[in-house]
Amino acid sequence: MDTYGIHSIHGRAPALATGLALARPELSVFVVGGDGDLLSIGGNHLLHALRRNVNLTILLFNNRIYGLTKGQYSPTSEVGKTTKSTPFGSVDAPLNPLAVALGAGATFVARTHDMDRVGMQEIFRRAHAHQGAAFVEILQNCNVFNDGAFTDVTGKSVRSEMLIPLVDGQPARFGEDGHAGVHIDLDGARVVEVDEVGAGSLYVHEERRVSPTAAMALALMAPEPTEPTPMGIFRDVTAPVHRAAEVTGPGSRDDLAAMLASGTTWTVD
Repeated sequence: MDTYGIHSIHGRAPALATGLALARPELSVFVVGGDGDLLSIGGNHLLHALRRNVNLTILLFNNRIYGLTKGQYSPTSEVGKTTKSTPFGSVDAPLNPLAVALGAGATFVARTHDMDRVGMQEIFRRAHAHQGAAFVEILQNCNVFNDGAFTDVTGKSVRSEMLIPLVDGQPARFGEDGHAGVHIDLDGARVVEVDEVGAGSLYVHEERRVSPTAAMALALMAPEPTEPTPMGIFRDVTAPVHRAAEVTGPGSRDDLAAMLASGTTWTVD
């Protein structure tokens, strides 16, 4: 990539990126962080970047562990996870990154995994093209501190039965010969056998559905990465983008010298 990069304070990447996106709206601003970085120390900053719909592309690489700081449990680690910081096993229920993003009102929410190079590129392209806050969770293996975290769903031998592709305008169907699908009702989303319920009972995916209800049901389908897991774009809707206020008079963007030499007040239209 031919780009500039900034290493911000741990957890503060969304805050730094928000300031950059507001000051330089002509730039493409990406936030790249992990599950610990963005959901723990940076959770507050992530929530506000999403709810404000700042024009950012946020990539959360989820390996369910603190890989950078040598293997402590993270907000997405499973209950009972034994690590350096939880020698007797974690007692905390893990966060669901997509549910957090949808709950904060994110206008673009997607999930991919590190074994799907083609699908990942397309999701990144769509996220970058989105106007507003785009949030992408990438299921990523950490072969040093948490090897095989997602093998049960992303392993080559099980993908057809464990990954549910979300295709806009198409029924959520998967498995060998499409024998399984997703049905959504008031109890949430669940896997069904097509022969038992009929193809007409399957959920038909709509990325641009204004209500996040169906997207949230899909996000909650696999609380642990051992069950069929939806992959793709969960939501892509349009909403007002958070932008910097226009400043006029002394102190405007077009008159930096006047701003530096001005008094302590200025007029905001």
